[in-house]
Amino acid sequence: MEAARQYNVHEAKTHLSKILEAVATGEEVIISKAGEPVAKVSSLSGKIHRTDYGSLKGQIEIADDFDELPDGFAEAFGVSA
Repeated sequence: MEAARQYNVHEAKTHLSKILEAVATGEEVIISKAGEPVAKVSSLSGKIHRTDYGSLKGQIEIADDFDELPDGFAEAFGVSA
């Protein structure tokens, strides 16, 4: 495994976009302050790859009363029901 790139705080602020691009491709980046590592930046998770429209079919349910406003809701916001 390749060693993580290391940036000091000033470099990290200057090159944040570059760091985020590297992290998005799976690299880890270490940020140091006064020569001491203080943070590790790594990707949260991979991208969701959906193959086509309808990939969530059967996983989402919309209630029959979805379009009905609760009592007092419209009046509270000055909207006519």
